[in-house]
Amino acid sequence: MRVERLAHRARAAARRCAAVRIPGPALPVLGCLPGLAAVVALGLCAAGVERPAGGQAVARPDSGAHTAPRPAIVPRSAWLTEDTEPDRPPPPRYDDRVVAVFVHHTDSPNAYDCAETPRIIRYLYAGQTGARDWDDIGYNFLVDRCGVIYEGRAGGVARAVTGAHTQGFNHRTAGIAAIGTFTEGVEVPRVMSDAIAALAAWKLGLSDTDPRARVRLVSSNSRSRFSAGTTATLPALAGHREAFMTTCPGASLSALLPEIRRLAARLQGRA
Repeated sequence: MRVERLAHRARAAARRCAAVRIPGPALPVLGCLPGLAAVVALGLCAAGVERPAGGQAVARPDSGAHTAPRPAIVPRSAWLTEDTEPDRPPPPRYDDRVVAVFVHHTDSPNAYDCAETPRIIRYLYAGQTGARDWDDIGYNFLVDRCGVIYEGRAGGVARAVTGAHTQGFNHRTAGIAAIGTFTEGVEVPRVMSDAIAALAAWKLGLSDTDPRARVRLVSSNSRSRFSAGTTATLPALAGHREAFMTTCPGASLSALLPEIRRLAARLQGRA
């Protein structure tokens, strides 16, 4: 079964990547890293950190009727080394649950070896926490061209961590970034889109949310497509451009979202 093969490949790749160790002194040599173009374009595919919604309780994930298996997720420790992590990182912020997922691309080169993924993520992290002065990487998860899923923002992969990925709609959502650039005509690896579907199915299943549904979200920032305080009805599995003025996640990846939604629904056991 295709989903079982995907899970097997992801687990095997995750074990390989978790063993990668990049020397700390290599980080400052930014000019030789594959993600160099990403820092310039991060404003298109990420958004500033926002304060948590006032008065929202921190709840444990729901055990809904339609859940999906948790896919293999490579932890932060595989890409964030001691010499790059702050001595006292700020505490994570949480919402009560995740009811929508936004899909992004990192707008960085596609021709990378998957063994380089930890270094690429570390470079994205350095760009966002350094040049942009954010407290952490904005994306909750990142997926590479081999279909390997990485933990992004700190706080616990099963919890509703408030990210910094979709300006105006970081609350009650999770951001999944496909590592690469997926504009029109660029092929999206099947293992990558399948991994996004598996991750979204699991994450949305914690709140029993159908990936094919539309959900109501309140904008917290007028720089999004919706004025602050406006209730917007958006897909539960959406592209970044549906909430913010951007082309992210690119025309090719955007065109696959209907198929990704259907696969995610099947993984949740929905008809």
